[in-house]
Amino acid sequence: MSSALTDLFPHPIVQAPMAGGVSVPQLAAAVCEAGGLGFLAAGYKTADGMYQEIKQIRSLTGRPFGVNVFMPQPEYADPAAVDVYAHQLAGEATWYEAELGDPDSGRDDGFEAKLVVLRDNPVPVVSFHFGVPSREVVDALHRVGTFVLAAATTPDEARAVERAGADGVIAQGVEAGGHQGTHRDIPELDGSGIGLLSLVAQIRETVSIPIIAAGGIMRGGQIAGVLAAGASAAQLGTAFLATHESGANALHKQALTNPLFVRTELTRAFSGRPARGLVNRFLREHGPYAPPAYPEIHHLTSPLRKAAAKAGDAQGMALWAGQGHRMARELPAGQLVEVLAGELAAARASLTGGGAL
Repeated sequence: MSSALTDLFPHPIVQAPMAGGVSVPQLAAAVCEAGGLGFLAAGYKTADGMYQEIKQIRSLTGRPFGVNVFMPQPEYADPAAVDVYAHQLAGEATWYEAELGDPDSGRDDGFEAKLVVLRDNPVPVVSFHFGVPSREVVDALHRVGTFVLAAATTPDEARAVERAGADGVIAQGVEAGGHQGTHRDIPELDGSGIGLLSLVAQIRETVSIPIIAAGGIMRGGQIAGVLAAGASAAQLGTAFLATHESGANALHKQALTNPLFVRTELTRAFSGRPARGLVNRFLREHGPYAPPAYPEIHHLTSPLRKAAAKAGDAQGMALWAGQGHRMARELPAGQLVEVLAGELAAARASLTGGGAL
């Protein structure tokens, strides 16, 4: 990784931006203060909401941080399929005494307004999910001193990130919790994602820009593994979801290690786009029928998910989590960074000394 970008965070540890209220300023700031790179999640927020969080994190830390932005989505959803799914969810609405959301609540997530804020109030790093920004957008952010990253789930997507002029690519393996950052949502490819180590190795032979590895990483030894495979840093989401500063609902945190939730699965049930979450009742009952329609399904189910959380019913919530969720540790975020850094150092020492991880 270029020294200028590496110098932003002493430890090769990046806290993944988790939208929906998880990646609050307190979490990102704690990670930054401990020597990692903390991220705010602008997804599902207004441009002003994002700006207020940027101001808040700057009051909590003087260290560099990042902001993640969702790319606007093309209009390809079948309205009839969305209507059919809405009918299927009628029982959920009755059960939770909630109205279904408006599927036509917006497709671009305030993208242009957020770019204006980020150009007028530059932050150290901006990353993009669900696609690649244009070269003009990347250049505009570079002009104000911002490093640019974008997620990729295949070598071809990594090439697109490099062509756009980004400073690095976030290689997201299929193990990752939450939404897969695929540039195009192709239903025929559901379940065909690439595992992280294979993905890092393939992308390393495809592009020359630095790689940040993401997907199922919970321990320092795993960080050592992706660094050995060619990554420059590791991005962890689920590991930080359980920390004290995380804004995740308490039920979500508890579910990570609750024996009731034994596995994760990629599903369209909650948002219409493939996302990995703990298998619960809602996912089992509705996942097989959810159409490829993002963000329409996200808007449709949002009131249901909020009502389930309010009712204390984890079986109706979107419990995003990566495959390593059972390894979650309930620690302060800064302490978790220190523990991970210690584990990484031990793993490196073991490799250097000829021992086994």
